[in-house]
Amino acid sequence: MEYSYPFSPDWTTDEIIAVVQFFEGIEKAYEKGIVREEMLSLYRRFKEVVPSQAEEKSVFREFEEASGYVSYTVVKQAKELENGQTIKVTKK
Repeated sequence: MEYSYPFSPDWTTDEIIAVVQFFEGIEKAYEKGIVREEMLSLYRRFKEVVPSQAEEKSVFREFEEASGYVSYTVVKQAKELENGQTIKVTKK
């Protein structure tokens, strides 16, 4: 896929890397599946960079428009599943 990840020019290099890794986790959930704990770890780090709910929604929307992947669905499953379970989402 050819698209760019959403980011803010205010973020440091480490913060940009954390956000990109989070979105790579979202992609993995759609493409082959990702273990719940790994996704939650990526999400926790993402939330350190994007703590505000409004900014999170905006970044999620931007990523969805570029990629077609819905981040909210993956995060919701990660919160609902039990430890050790794999998140696997199908694109609509």
